[in-house]
Amino acid sequence: MNNHYDVMILGTGEAGIFAAYELSRKCPGAKVLVVEQGADIYHRSCPIVSGKVKNCIQCKVCGTMCGFGGAGAFSDGKFNFTTAFGGWLTDFLEPAEVMELIDYVDAINVEHGATTEVYSTSTPQAKALERQALQYDLHLLQARCKHLGTENNLRILTNIYEHIRDRHTFLFHTAVKDIEVDPDGGYVLITEQGERYTAPYLIAGPGRSGAEWFANQCKKLGLELINNQVDVGVRVELPATIFEHITDVVYESKLVYRTKQYGDQVRTFCMNPNGHVVAENVEGINTVNGHSYSDPSLQSENTNFALLVSNRFTQPFNEPYRYGKHIASLSNMLAGGVLVQRFGDLISGIRTNDHRLGKSFTRPTLTAAVPGDLSLALPKRQLDDIIEMIYALDKLAPGTANYDTLLYGAEVKFYSARISLSNELETALPGFFAVGDGAGVTRGLAQAGASGIKAARVVAQRLNRA
Repeated sequence: MNNHYDVMILGTGEAGIFAAYELSRKCPGAKVLVVEQGADIYHRSCPIVSGKVKNCIQCKVCGTMCGFGGAGAFSDGKFNFTTAFGGWLTDFLEPAEVMELIDYVDAINVEHGATTEVYSTSTPQAKALERQALQYDLHLLQARCKHLGTENNLRILTNIYEHIRDRHTFLFHTAVKDIEVDPDGGYVLITEQGERYTAPYLIAGPGRSGAEWFANQCKKLGLELINNQVDVGVRVELPATIFEHITDVVYESKLVYRTKQYGDQVRTFCMNPNGHVVAENVEGINTVNGHSYSDPSLQSENTNFALLVSNRFTQPFNEPYRYGKHIASLSNMLAGGVLVQRFGDLISGIRTNDHRLGKSFTRPTLTAAVPGDLSLALPKRQLDDIIEMIYALDKLAPGTANYDTLLYGAEVKFYSARISLSNELETALPGFFAVGDGAGVTRGLAQAGASGIKAARVVAQRLNRA
């Protein structure tokens, strides 16, 4: 068996998928291997989602986080047209190029079934909302946004998979143990089964679930790592009517606030009107997320969104990923999974229990969450920041600070320590590229896909010159 390829792509998250897609267009004669530890788009499944169990059973490979589509496959598919948030690609590329790449990714999505409807922040209503938010020191970030919808997002990914599945060699259910430099040139991927695959070019998109593993591989290869941030917070769930005047105007409202007590930045993230709160597993740690469907019959009466406090560390500490995992593990220890508390109970210093939760006017959409006390899991500083932000939001959206507003914890967004990269997203090792969220350069569908396209174009250009 010939295990030598022209290009190897590690991971089939958004970045890896679009790298594979672009290579099929720009360099159709190239022999490309795509390696993924999870399943293809047809066989991804979660026992909780399928109704087999109520709580996470710690699958060896998480069907929610891993597989074709990565962590974004079961997201509600928010696609933001901006360089203001969603990653750090402008640290490497000119803003105009990043926007061209994002528009190109969107065009591919539309070609495979994505909506053309865009929520704009340039309308008079959006501008009025921005001015109103500023009155309360809340900053509404400007960006056009598409809502693909959880069910539509899966359909789009399925169509893309069908387009490229026969153009490359895909290895699913294949975990990579090590990345090595090939003495004969290029790189070697060594699987847990001991199989070896080689190629002169490697595009690594390890995804969020592989971020810590990838950082360790980079350290082993002698690549410089730049300390990155970790976002720690909660997911808020409340009646959809409270935020309707905001979400009807700007579907994905990114509101940023700097706290008066500590000067920390808190932001809303991943807003899901009429959505559902869901649990996800990141390397054995249960965290919380949110989904939203386009189909009205699948929607709930609640809206949910994350409130995240950004933490960026300085020397000598350089393990933000482990810090985030430790905080999430505390809520797991207390609740055996995801913890939920009413906002009023938190302020009163009372642990939410089944009886108190049963009296709540806001009914939880994540019924597997266990009532408890977030103050025993989240650090005081982050919790103080979140409480202050909720009171600020209550001025813009009265009812946010209601007693029965639900807070789920912990929500943690992990980003790998960022590798030092060139303006072509190439590491210090020639032919080795790093893309996507797991490599610490993006944090969303749009920029992740854009990073995969950029790396693939560079590789294709070199292959075509050879």
